[in-house]
Amino acid sequence: MGDEQVKLVAAAVQFAPLLGAVNDNRSRIAQAIVEAAGRGAELVVLPELCTSGYVFHDAAEALASSEPLDGPAVESWTELARMHRLTVVAGLCERGDSEAVYNTAVVVDERGLVAAYRKTHLWDREQEIFGRGSVPSPVVETTHGRIGIAICYDSFFPEVMRGLSLGRADLIVVPMNSPAVVPPVEPQSVEVSMAVASAAANRVFVVQADRTGRERGVDWTEATVIVDPDGRLLAGPASGEAVLVAELALEQAREKAYGERNNVILDRRVELYDVG
Repeated sequence: MGDEQVKLVAAAVQFAPLLGAVNDNRSRIAQAIVEAAGRGAELVVLPELCTSGYVFHDAAEALASSEPLDGPAVESWTELARMHRLTVVAGLCERGDSEAVYNTAVVVDERGLVAAYRKTHLWDREQEIFGRGSVPSPVVETTHGRIGIAICYDSFFPEVMRGLSLGRADLIVVPMNSPAVVPPVEPQSVEVSMAVASAAANRVFVVQADRTGRERGVDWTEATVIVDPDGRLLAGPASGEAVLVAELALEQAREKAYGERNNVILDRRVELYDVG
């Protein structure tokens, strides 16, 4: 892709998976993808662990809701991607070798599985359940632009989001399951503020898909948003299940200048930064 005018219609799906109800979740996810496609979406982003739910008691329970990368979820998303000419990014409870379980985001388009990224920054009890990914967050070349991937807590690390921007991502997708805090942070959640800050600091689009629906006493932030490179909310946040859609002018993310004098990449003073 050059620097010509490139428009992308992106959808972020806020979804309430049922814990352990993998077949039902896959069916409802398919319905959401079809709805997004019917509204013109070319990229559909779904929450973290959308096939399985999140609040597992232990690794054995997660394993029971897991599936391999060549399993029915990726097969279904590939079929839908081919039918509707989509790119789908979705969170999967992945069954790896030797019954290891990973919190994974997959990228699927008309070709099938394009990339799978295992979450590298595990939050709280995730450390007791999932294997830790060992490969950095990738930037994936798709027919719908260059897509950077971060899963939930990954996005709290500026190094991750800056690295994806330096990797020439047009947009960063963030599948998320963000437990709500009590009392809530006002006027907007930390997770929404982080998406806005990451977009503006790196001049990149952020498409963040959170979940909804109480699960084992846990409520969720519902921080599903689509943000432009100026930090403006193009869609969201929303309450309950929702499909948020916005048109992205990708050339905006390829221009890192702020006015005539500043550029968020070229203005860095890397010789001054201690990144250890």
